[in-house]
Amino acid sequence: MYRTPKILTLLVTLITLSAAHAQVLSDSLTIDGNSRKFFFNKPSDSFKNPSLIFVLHGSGGNGRDMMQGATKMDERASTENALVVYPSGYKRYWNECRKASFAEANTEDVNEQAFFAGMIAYFHKRYAVDRNHVFVVGTSGGGHMAYKLALTMPDAFRAATAIIANLPDSTNLDCTPVGKAIPMLIINGTADPINPYKGGVVNLGPGRSMGAVRSTDRTFAYWATLAGYTGSPTAEKIPDITLTDDQTIERYTYRTTGKPDVILLKVNGGKHEYPHDLDPHLEALSFFERQLRQP
Repeated sequence: MYRTPKILTLLVTLITLSAAHAQVLSDSLTIDGNSRKFFFNKPSDSFKNPSLIFVLHGSGGNGRDMMQGATKMDERASTENALVVYPSGYKRYWNECRKASFAEANTEDVNEQAFFAGMIAYFHKRYAVDRNHVFVVGTSGGGHMAYKLALTMPDAFRAATAIIANLPDSTNLDCTPVGKAIPMLIINGTADPINPYKGGVVNLGPGRSMGAVRSTDRTFAYWATLAGYTGSPTAEKIPDITLTDDQTIERYTYRTTGKPDVILLKVNGGKHEYPHDLDPHLEALSFFERQLRQP
């Protein structure tokens, strides 16, 4: 269960980008006394009941800066009736599901579910977004936040994508999963020194532990099992465009009629960064668009 916002304070600020044609809007909601900010490009007048996509920054980031990492996705989404929104975490971090997180968002237990429920209501009221077409993609700590939303309020999201993030280990999990499957795309690197592909403790530096996470295989299996899949996924190799980077990508897919898609992009040699051979946000957008074509 999540609480609704106590107060919604709407402080609209217009920011004109000097090097781009888009106009960036910012606004905030006051959730349980905390001002929570988000950013988005001014929606096209052609939008009609658009989809809503949240793009979540990693630990230590903010929504405004995250816009620079997803420009290609935002540009394409703007032509396909989708509104992309970049929220900021509380004091640059999210209150995701890692019990051991040192972040104030976690130690103060800020109400993230209310923040996202409030933003969905905000964009539905002002831009008539389709409440049945809400998606989330997050990187690193933002990937953990995407997992939390999928675990705790799956009815609010059509699909989710987590980039360079594994689910917390059971000893480090402080969310209560609803237990409902949704389509999930995971993109992880096998040589990631921060989010260990084979599981283990996530350390961001001295005194900055996030506790233990599961392996990527266990994380993938969790969502596949929740969706009702058994056996092995379909495997394929993605074309290796950058031949000098010691990276290759394999796609593992669970897909069948009547069940949510569950997909893993395994980046062999990939570190705590975006893959070199593809844009993960464009992959997420394609994944989201496919869900809209499902019955």
